[in-house]
Amino acid sequence: MPKPTNQKPPYPGALNKEQMIDRFLRVDHAGEYGAVRIYQGQLAIMGDKHPMSDTIKHMKEQEDVHLERFNDLIRDRGARPSLLTPFWHVAGFALGAGTALLGEKAAMVCTEAVETVIDDHYADQIEQLDEDENTLADELEKFRLEEVEHREIAVDHGAHEAPGYTILSNLIKFGCKTVIKVAERV
Repeated sequence: MPKPTNQKPPYPGALNKEQMIDRFLRVDHAGEYGAVRIYQGQLAIMGDKHPMSDTIKHMKEQEDVHLERFNDLIRDRGARPSLLTPFWHVAGFALGAGTALLGEKAAMVCTEAVETVIDDHYADQIEQLDEDENTLADELEKFRLEEVEHREIAVDHGAHEAPGYTILSNLIKFGCKTVIKVAERV
């Protein structure tokens, strides 16, 4: 039996269903926007003739679809987008371009680290959704699997072989987890 939508949270500070969905959509929209900008930054540095450009374009195209879907969900459900969208615009591009400037393998570290965090993030959200949100859960699962595909592509293209892999990967993962917490609220 679905929970009533006006049900009070179980403890002070807990989110009700509408607040939780609003937060999910806000952070996922911001994340997909940032992902598109990361790939745009990588492509700006690598260019069209780079051996990885078609692969990066493929991943970006999937992120474009995710972003468009979250644009629709934000509008359809009346959720509030992140107020920091201009920051995600600059930060995502800078992360993609910056890692691409360090080389192809560093760009793949970026992709692998980001997609690892997003895989866990989507899995956690899916687990929190009730049965009455199966359609949203199914969409998140589809997107999660595409993010896993991106991570595997990055590993296959040398992410773990990059100089300073552990440091760069951990920094990017920490940054992603931090911006997730910020985007949920702001």
